[in-house]
Amino acid sequence: MIKNIKACIFDLDGTLVDSMWMWPEIDKEYLGRFGIEYDDNLKNEIDGISFHETAVYFKNKFGISDSIEKICKDWEDMAYDKYKNEVKEKRGCQKFLEQLKSKGIKMGIATSNKRSMVDVVLESLGMKNFFDVITTSDEVKKGKPAPDVYLTTANLLNVEPKHCLVFEDVVAGIIAGKSAGMKVCAVEDDFTREVRQRKKELSDYYIDDYSELL
Repeated sequence: MIKNIKACIFDLDGTLVDSMWMWPEIDKEYLGRFGIEYDDNLKNEIDGISFHETAVYFKNKFGISDSIEKICKDWEDMAYDKYKNEVKEKRGCQKFLEQLKSKGIKMGIATSNKRSMVDVVLESLGMKNFFDVITTSDEVKKGKPAPDVYLTTANLLNVEPKHCLVFEDVVAGIIAGKSAGMKVCAVEDDFTREVRQRKKELSDYYIDDYSELL
């Protein structure tokens, strides 16, 4: 899988860390403050788009009067504690990162999450030092499924897209990686089990967890 690969670029939520479970909980609690009922289809509508883009979507879809900045801040406050104390790494993840580091393969993160959330969970799990570059969708023109966040990360790593391998757990992210001209390994996650077959069709490789790669 890593033959001719000079850099591995990882999505964060559902790929490096087991955190996708918490976002529907936050969405339900947040919408509940406004007397709005959560719809399970919502997660498919916001898959892959940036934190800021999601806030804009919520404001427009649900007619929320709060500013985009306040919506983002409220979500940050709700997520911070969970990232610091509850979120765990995906099985075999750190050992795989150690293996990549020993082979001299560069590593980056390309995520739709906010920088502050990325920092707190990586520091909590002791994983931050593995990564040479961290790029968020808020730092590029378009979030996933556009390729911007992956292309920017590859550029910062100084590695051509064709020599990059992406690890992703959602369809929008897999499309983003492929659109960037990179190989993509899809990662199993309970949150996206209903689109497992679609993930397998779109990606070059598929793993249940990182222990398969050790």
